Amino acid sequence: MLKKIVAVLLSSFTAATFAAVPLGSQSVLVVEDGTGKVLLEKNADAQVPIASLTKLMTAMVVLDSKPNMDEMIEIDRADVDVLKHSASRVPVGAELSRADVLQLALMSSDNRAAASLGRTYPGGLPAFRMAVRAKIKALGLSQTVIEEPTGLSPHNMSTASDLVKIATAASAYPDIRRITTDTKDIINIKGRKVEYHNTNRLVGAKGWDVGLSKTGYTEEAGRCLVMRFKSGGKNNTLVLLNAGANSVRNMDAIKIRRLIAGPDEPRPKVMKASATTKKKAIKRSKRTRRAM
Repeated sequence: MLKKIVAVLLSSFTAATFAAVPLGSQSVLVVEDGTGKVLLEKNADAQVPIASLTKLMTAMVVLDSKPNMDEMIEIDRADVDVLKHSASRVPVGAELSRADVLQLALMSSDNRAAASLGRTYPGGLPAFRMAVRAKIKALGLSQTVIEEPTGLSPHNMSTASDLVKIATAASAYPDIRRITTDTKDIINIKGRKVEYHNTNRLVGAKGWDVGLSKTGYTEEAGRCLVMRFKSGGKNNTLVLLNAGANSVRNMDAIKIRRLIAGPDEPRPKVMKASATTKKKAIKRSKRTRRAM
């Protein structure tokens, strides 16, 4: 009886502790994998734009079609973003294997890469959209709408609750797990080796054991993050939507990670950007901000 009382008190304390955490993201959901226990919830059923979190669905639908991953795909002018005019380091005319295109779409969140995956889907974009709708139905996503493969459209919408389901489904794909947890990769672009980095600086950072990751950003969606990670001996899924800045999004994740980990585990950190990355970020900020 005493053990049951203590367990109830500890459970109540944990819930109260999480509820008292100040977070900058407008929608938040943290779920313990396996049990489905909700650790933290804030506006989890609000339907909002999801930006490049869309690319998790794009990747699943493409992989479901069992494509030839060695097939070469040429980046076409049709893949260029004319909606947000976001930057890309993949030039029109570049030929890459479908495997490399998927790597760029997921790890570095390249929009031209994601667009080309939809364009080259068997049957083209109309068939891609039909497959996405079928996937949404199969996963029981009642509040998710996806119109195109990149996430640039503000009409691509979902909720934190639905995104936990998407993350759970995506984690069943070894390729998606591997790619989204790569810190960087070097890809041959028109005969030149180009280094690309993960858009989530928590991946590979000290104290983080990440099993799946995807960031997102547009003006309408704010800074978004879906991440599965291990902490406190348990696996958890975290969804953060509409944070005002990368620093806010990262700090929210760190606060949540610290609470789950408890006082005995090392404090998690964020990967520091290299000098080269910083220079590129400064140059990019002078141009149109990139949707991620």
